[in-house]
Amino acid sequence: MNKNLPAVLVIFATFFTISFITNILGPIFPELIKSFDIGIALAGFFPFAFFAAYGVMSIPAGLLAQRLSEKFVMTLAFALAAAGSLLFALLPSFVFAMVALFLIGSAMAFLQVAINPLLRKAGGSEHFAVLSIVAQLLFGAGATLSPIVYVNLADMSQQSGHMLNTLVPAQMSWLSMYWLFAALCFVMLIWGIVTRFEGNNNEEEKAQTYTLKESLALFKNKLVIKFFFAIAAYVALEQGIANTTSLFLEQVHGLDARQVGAGIVSEFWLMLTVGCAAGLILMKLFDVRKVLAWFCIGAGISLVAAIFGSVDIALLAFPAAGFFLSIMWSAIFSLALNSFSHGHGAIAGILCTGIIGGAVISPLIGALAQVSGSLQLSLLLLFFPLGYMLHVAYTSKPIVNNHTIKLFAKRSPEQEA
Repeated sequence: MNKNLPAVLVIFATFFTISFITNILGPIFPELIKSFDIGIALAGFFPFAFFAAYGVMSIPAGLLAQRLSEKFVMTLAFALAAAGSLLFALLPSFVFAMVALFLIGSAMAFLQVAINPLLRKAGGSEHFAVLSIVAQLLFGAGATLSPIVYVNLADMSQQSGHMLNTLVPAQMSWLSMYWLFAALCFVMLIWGIVTRFEGNNNEEEKAQTYTLKESLALFKNKLVIKFFFAIAAYVALEQGIANTTSLFLEQVHGLDARQVGAGIVSEFWLMLTVGCAAGLILMKLFDVRKVLAWFCIGAGISLVAAIFGSVDIALLAFPAAGFFLSIMWSAIFSLALNSFSHGHGAIAGILCTGIIGGAVISPLIGALAQVSGSLQLSLLLLFFPLGYMLHVAYTSKPIVNNHTIKLFAKRSPEQEA
């Protein structure tokens, strides 16, 4: 299989951009509550508007990627993301915020659907699990930098005479990030346009594209549904932790949301990046299913410590959870696509629809926290998606296994004699 390295580079940069934009919601979550003067349950609809777009747009994105091209889908996505970011920055009201976040979420859905099967084809199916981990490294890097950039931009926007001070309202310094997102999406739009993506689809796969009816019929496939819920479980777990960490540290331990909470969220994503590096090695040595199971168990232990431990333990355990979440997306997505011989564009569309799990978890946590009066109790919901992913790790049977390096070759009976 010929490798398209320029396309791989754009895909890697796109993973960084998706994460940089998506994962700002956690650090600014307490600020959204204050700026719009709303409760935690209503604020949960901000991530709902963003991630609900995946449920609406992922299947159409998969069909477009099959019928037209990944380049068209990516170009459209960055145009949508730039428009949504500008809308948020220019009209920061609750209603327009919901519309803007839905537009940006739609763009991220288009990107996720296009780049995952493209990465598999551009880099080779047998190397997809490892390449996906590299992409996840950049995803983690984007999420790590996003809170750091937010804190610095917010501080600059409050300085008298600074350009940002004239662009954002005094009590909404976090809006400076959406001006940056608009600029970043414009740069990615131009880069995508000048990059050649042709030559990635072989004739056999072109002949096996899915119609809308056939794509919807995939929801009747038990194997597709299994991985659909696995993706939903992962995103629910990831966003459930990322979106509540800063708020948890503020409400339960009395720590400042911007100066401390945003930093811990950044460390959560930094550890996710470090975990990707460790996972990259482990997936070259062991079956991806084993690695997924080990990391699920580690995430569970970290989550228990973060929720019920002291403030010092929580400050360490939340980032530790990020380490163990690091390989889950890559492992599940590679297991899913490598469990089918064709139709990967349509299947990726179904899988990315599962990202709607990120829309469901925040309102659920917020509602349970308000009913029970305990954010700690509400976070126990996160163990349901974690348990399901552990189940997937033990029951998956892919057609193509990840390529591993045999450190110690098995000796034949003749050699042992």
